[in-house]
Amino acid sequence: MIIHKAMPEVGELVLVRVKKVMPFGAYCELTEYNNHDSYLPIKEVASGWIKNIHEFIKEGQRDVGKVVYIDKEKNSIDISLKKVTKKEGKDKVNDVNLEKRAENLFTQALAEAGMKDKLPELIPELIKKYQSYNDIINLLVDGKDPFEGLKINAKFATAMKEIVAKNIKPKVYTVSYIAQVSVYDTKAGISLIKKAFTAIEKLGVTVLYLGAPRYRMVSEDMSYPKAEERIKHANEILEKELKNSSIEIIKEKINA
Repeated sequence: MIIHKAMPEVGELVLVRVKKVMPFGAYCELTEYNNHDSYLPIKEVASGWIKNIHEFIKEGQRDVGKVVYIDKEKNSIDISLKKVTKKEGKDKVNDVNLEKRAENLFTQALAEAGMKDKLPELIPELIKKYQSYNDIINLLVDGKDPFEGLKINAKFATAMKEIVAKNIKPKVYTVSYIAQVSVYDTKAGISLIKKAFTAIEKLGVTVLYLGAPRYRMVSEDMSYPKAEERIKHANEILEKELKNSSIEIIKEKINA
C-alpha cells in the first residue's frame, strides 16, 4: 500500500478487482487506493476485436491495470489491461508483496515500542520524505537512518532498525570471472603471478586456482556496479604486474 497518495497517476500500474462487467466495459476497484472505483473500457481489455467481453474478463477477477485517463473534477479513472506487459504485471505484484511485508514490519515495530495501532499517526510525518514503506525499509537495509530530520518516536525508530536487521538481509551481488594467465618469463612466472593475485585479494576479490593457467576471480558487493568495478581493477593489476604475459578474463554466468 502506498503511504500517502489518494489517487494514482496516469501511466501508473495498479491492482484492480473487477466489480461489474457491462457490454462495453467494466467497473473495477483499485484495491491499493481504499477501493477507489475505476472504469475499464472494452477497447482496453485486450488487443484485437472483442465480440463478447465476458470471454476476457469476469466479475471478481483480480489483475494489474495501467491508468490511462483521470478526470479529477469528476473523480473518475480509466484503466487498461492490454497496455500492461507480462513483466510489468509480474513486477507490480512483486512490489505489492514487498510493500505488504514492509507494512507488517512497521506494525511489529509499533507493537514493540508500545504504540500498537498508532501507524496512522506516523503517516503525516513519513509522507514528508517517502512514498512507500518499502522506501524506508531499503534505507534501513543499506545501513542509513531514514528517520533523520523527522519527528519520529525514538523507541519506534530503534525497534524498526532492530526488526529490519533481524528479518532482512542485504542483497549481495556476485560476479565471477575466469582469468587465463600465461607468463612468458618462466623463471619468475610463479612469483609474479603470486604477487599479482595477492594484490587483487587486497581489493576484496577472492581468487581460486583452477589449474594452470586458469584462475577464478569472485567479487561480491551489495552494489552490482561496485562488484564489477573490483574485477576491473583486478584486471588492471594483472596487466600492470604481468606485462610480458598473455591475459584473458572471461565472465562466468552465475545461476540465480
